[in-house]
This record gives sequence, structure tokens and C-alpha cells, in this order.
Amino acid sequence: MSTTTLDLAIATWRKSSYSQSSSGCLEIAEQFPHTLPIRDSKAPDRAPVIVPRATWAAFVSATDGGALSAQGRLR
Repeated sequence: MSTTTLDLAIATWRKSSYSQSSSGCLEIAEQFPHTLPIRDSKAPDRAPVIVPRATWAAFVSATDGGALSAQGRLR
């Protein structure tokens, strides 16, 4: 397994346009080619979760396609 250090100081974070200003949500930094840092908008100083882009794409596909139940389990 290779390790890569991401320079999160250059990260440009964005959150969904569906998010309300007072509520917490996830923010992502999309400029890294193979990984996707994800952080909590209410705790931006905490370390982000970093996932492979393919993993994020599979998660988004599962949520968009209705493959997850309200409890987060596969249907």
C-alpha cells in the first residue's frame, strides 16, 4: 500500500447547494486526482476522512439509486 501526503492547505472545500447555512454537512475537496478528502463543516479543523474516488463514486451511486435504506443498510 502506498502512502501519499495531501497538502490540505491548498484544498478548496465545497458543500452541497442543498445545505442550509446553519446545519452541518459534509464538505469535499475535489482537486486531488485519486483521493477525496471529506470533512464535517461544523468541525473544519478536524482531520478529514480521505477515501479513494472510486469508493466515493460507489457511495454516491448507491444513495442516488436508492440502494441504501434510511438506516444506511443495503436493501
